[in-house]
Amino acid sequence: MPPQSGSSLLRPVPGSDVLRPFTWEEIGLRSGQKNSKQEKWLVIERKVYDISQFHWRHPGGTRVISHYAGQDATDAFTAFHKDEDLVQKYLHPLLIGELAPDQPNCEPIKNEMLVNDFRELYSTVKRMGLLKPSYCFFAIIFLHAFLLDIASWLTIWFFGKSWIPFLVGIALFTIAQIQYAFFQHDLGHVSVFQKPKWNRLFHFILTAVLKGGPPSWWNHMHNQHHAKPNCFRKDPDLNMHPFLFTLGKTLSVELGKKKKKYMPYKYQPTYFIFLAPMVFVVFMQLTIFRFTILRKKWMELIFVVLFNIRVCLMYIPIMGFKSFMAYYWLARFLESNWFLWVSQMNHIPMNIDYDKNLDWVSAQLAATCNVDQSMFNDWYTGHLNFQIEHHLFPTMPRHNYWKVAPLVKSLCAKHGVQYHCKPLRTAFADILHSLKESSEHWEDAYLHG
Repeated sequence: MPPQSGSSLLRPVPGSDVLRPFTWEEIGLRSGQKNSKQEKWLVIERKVYDISQFHWRHPGGTRVISHYAGQDATDAFTAFHKDEDLVQKYLHPLLIGELAPDQPNCEPIKNEMLVNDFRELYSTVKRMGLLKPSYCFFAIIFLHAFLLDIASWLTIWFFGKSWIPFLVGIALFTIAQIQYAFFQHDLGHVSVFQKPKWNRLFHFILTAVLKGGPPSWWNHMHNQHHAKPNCFRKDPDLNMHPFLFTLGKTLSVELGKKKKKYMPYKYQPTYFIFLAPMVFVVFMQLTIFRFTILRKKWMELIFVVLFNIRVCLMYIPIMGFKSFMAYYWLARFLESNWFLWVSQMNHIPMNIDYDKNLDWVSAQLAATCNVDQSMFNDWYTGHLNFQIEHHLFPTMPRHNYWKVAPLVKSLCAKHGVQYHCKPLRTAFADILHSLKESSEHWEDAYLHG
């Protein structure tokens, strides 16, 4: 006989040694929404945890863990937490029960065979050592970006600020900054060092000192993106909808039926090319200061300010204030272009919807696609051309993506999950095609819905 509904029993005590059995139906009612706004439960490896209060103290942020309230969070937990011993001290006090013996390993709406096969694949990946980093690889990655950064200054210092050295310097500075961005992405995912603490330390140094941004903001935003990619209201990368762009068929039709229009969506494939990079530059500068002040991240704010002072002191004496302003902001605009096209080619053309509580593999494959491998593509995208593998194994060092890709393809083929891979130019073009299709869905619903 299945356990009684939680409403008919006393509220379980977190950390109790007596584990009560629960059904998926009971857990699903504790999603923190509608009638259960005060209760948030989730499941990790068949154990039930009450995060109703803990989510406010969660080291990774309240939102990312709350996105899994009422759901199985096993694969997300495994993907994000490299030091399993460390997180146990947080988990035990939250434990309130376990799944009843007659309950499957995941929610009944999910493909249990796919879930189990992926967990076996994850164990295989660990045994193969594919989660272990190559320090030599990452040293080269950092060194080449650092040398480009120095070369940008030396170009202006030695050759002056005439057009050719000016443009060469901008190119070197832009490349250095985007490669720093890719490297801080590695550090933020705890994939450069074995110990999480070293990743966090160098993530702070690289992001705050060499990039001029708050690392905690990146963690807050990017972890949510990985937890629920392309899920509106949960993936902050979709916050551009609907005020700048309308995205995906579902959201576009919904917006059109509500007769809402914030931008001339018909032209969004065109203004994406120019408006998106400019808005992103302004957004980043405003967000940096707003986030650090509101969250009282004073140390990060100090280093962000010091970064700006350092750059000004390096360049203004050798090129003047006006030339430096043109130099710096043009480089930031070019970096923004580079970043947006690389980051959005894997996601905007894919399925965009509300959270459907899909299993880990199906959710990541529905929201991501790959770009063909080549030495140039690997370097140009920071290995984010292997977006599928990166989303399935966020802590995997990027130099191992190509090794796990055949195993992922086999898993997808076995379970009928589409594995998308395309040329780089096609991936870029698909961004514009997708924006055009979304605008057409919106227009049709707006006029006829």
